[in-house]
Amino acid sequence: MSGLVYSTELGRTCPACRQAVAQCICSAAARPVGDGVVRLRVERKGRGGKQVTVVSGIPLQDAALQPLAKQWRQACGSGGTVKDGVVEIQGDHAERLLPLLQAQGWTVKRTGG
Repeated sequence: MSGLVYSTELGRTCPACRQAVAQCICSAAARPVGDGVVRLRVERKGRGGKQVTVVSGIPLQDAALQPLAKQWRQACGSGGTVKDGVVEIQGDHAERLLPLLQAQGWTVKRTGG
């Protein structure tokens, strides 16, 4: 037998560790630490011509990244999201975010054009 077939006791379960999604330990070990450099770039490709400021390389899980992303969005006066360890902020806010990230103690590098 390969394990649990059906149960409503835990709700959604992780397919790898078969724990409840809230107690899953797989995602904590999934993201690599990286090289310690936060990369800041502005993208437009695949977004319908809209510009998006992307902050990547932060060695934090999505749950810990949410309050930081909220603070950055408020500083820019714009919306955005956190997806797979990458913060996306609507609009071109790289010049505004660069000193803010450096003041928080991150080593920041502008990438892209």
